[in-house]
Amino acid sequence: MSELPVLEAEDQRVLGSLLEKQTTVPASYPLTANALRTACNQTSNREPVVDYDQATVERTARSLRDRELVRIVWVDTGRRTLKYHQILDERLGLETDERALLTVLLLRGAQTPGELRTRTERLHGFADRSEVEVCLRRMAERPEPLVRELDLRPGQHDRRWIHLLGPVPGQAEPVVAETVDRDVVIAEGAEARDARVRSSYDAVAETYADRLADELAGLSFETWLLNRVIADAGGRPVVEVGSGPGHITAYLAEHGADATGVDFSPAMVAEARRRFPDRNFQEGDLRRLGRPPTSSGWAAVLGWYSLIHLAAAELPDAIAALARPLDPGGLLVLALHAGAEVRHVDQWFGHEVDLDVVLHDPAFVVDVVESAGLVDVEWYLRGPIAAREETTRRLYVVGRTAS
Repeated sequence: MSELPVLEAEDQRVLGSLLEKQTTVPASYPLTANALRTACNQTSNREPVVDYDQATVERTARSLRDRELVRIVWVDTGRRTLKYHQILDERLGLETDERALLTVLLLRGAQTPGELRTRTERLHGFADRSEVEVCLRRMAERPEPLVRELDLRPGQHDRRWIHLLGPVPGQAEPVVAETVDRDVVIAEGAEARDARVRSSYDAVAETYADRLADELAGLSFETWLLNRVIADAGGRPVVEVGSGPGHITAYLAEHGADATGVDFSPAMVAEARRRFPDRNFQEGDLRRLGRPPTSSGWAAVLGWYSLIHLAAAELPDAIAALARPLDPGGLLVLALHAGAEVRHVDQWFGHEVDLDVVLHDPAFVVDVVESAGLVDVEWYLRGPIAAREETTRRLYVVGRTAS
């Protein structure tokens, strides 16, 4: 292999986007000039977010062609169309796992092994964090190293890695935000985490219901969103996964939806049935959501703060499981806490619990929803409401299955 190419910021974004789309959307690859510009300016899974014009993208692609890092090909589909194909992976002799890591490093800059494992989910299936670290070490020990581990800085808990193909944005700037490993919640295994979540919600079920039964009266945005779901469903079956004490499911039903609530906690299901005896509540796991007995699919699936105990690495499978039983044109609606933190809770409503609450990255969640095949994806982020003693930003994501 010849010496490494030196890539400026525009080169990195174009090549990273081509590498990503070659794996994630092979049916539409190579990319047209318009598609390449859209990929470069994508707001999810990109850091920093950019707004390249068409001239910049095409100029950069031509420069990369001249350096034998991109091929420009003609495709005969009616009108002859120019398309762009990266050959950086051939130039560097990359293995599949190396290719995945380099793609995300080009698109997002310095990252920890935990972040890289999560963000390469669609590109390569790393079994765990240690597999990521083994691959990074292999890339760093090449005769021409491709990556380098950075020193820890104040406020950081984990070392970050960068690629060595050019300047990395923000590499020399002081770090003011802590990095977070959102997969730490399953360090002892998903089953152990599930058991803690179930027992914690069983413990607080009655008090939780007392405190939150009328919460929608003070939540105008959430009420608007629920009313939108009701109108869109038009009387067809709707399910809320993680329905807790049942007040959200009951609201949907009271306003015309054929609503079912599903929850992981037996005590929460019992509490919901006690408070709303004329509504339908069932025990179940959102990761194994089935179709409604009276229809080919759900008109809407709501994950209303039901993904907040899942690791980032678990979100792709969980969101895919929620989208799978939707009818064509059905809505997926998610509510989560947004941020870069994992909070441990051991006292809740006066009860001892053992819970970890994951604050998820909005851009990552949106990217996962889009990757699950949802279209017309919208997302909303609101700040904490002081009167409700909220301490986190709230993320709402809405997507629709293709008709």
